[in-house]
This record gives sequence, C-alpha cells and structure tokens, in this order.
Amino acid sequence: MWVITGILAAGIVIAVFEVPPLLKRKLKKELFVFLFLLVFGMGLSIAQVMHVNIPNPLDWIKVVYKPLSDVIYGMLQ
Repeated sequence: MWVITGILAAGIVIAVFEVPPLLKRKLKKELFVFLFLLVFGMGLSIAQVMHVNIPNPLDWIKVVYKPLSDVIYGMLQ
C-alpha cells in the first residue's frame, strides 16, 4: 500500500513541476502526451508492485517467431 502511495506521490510531484510550464506556453498536445505517458507509466508501476503478470515485447516476438523456428529446426534434423 505504501509503495503505491509513493508511486502516486512521485507522479503528482512530477506533474506539479512539468505541467505549469506546458500550460504557460500553451503546448496542449505535448501536455496530453506527457499526461498520457505519466499515467501509463504509473499504471504499469502499480501493476508491477501488485505482481500482475505484464507481458513484455520479447514474449510477443517469441510467439510470432516460434512456429518459424520450429519449421527451420525440423528441416535441419
């Protein structure tokens, strides 16, 4: 629980320092991207702390290339 609170507090502190300059310069697209990435990162961090199984890109690459590697290994034996 304390770790999640720390992640949320860190996200709020980062937003407090980064959002006002973006608003001051009227960079709305950059603000949207910043907030999206911040919330996405905080969500992944909280999921990691809660021991949720998060697939990584290497698992997806393995699923795509596994049938091809099986065919190649089968041809070489």
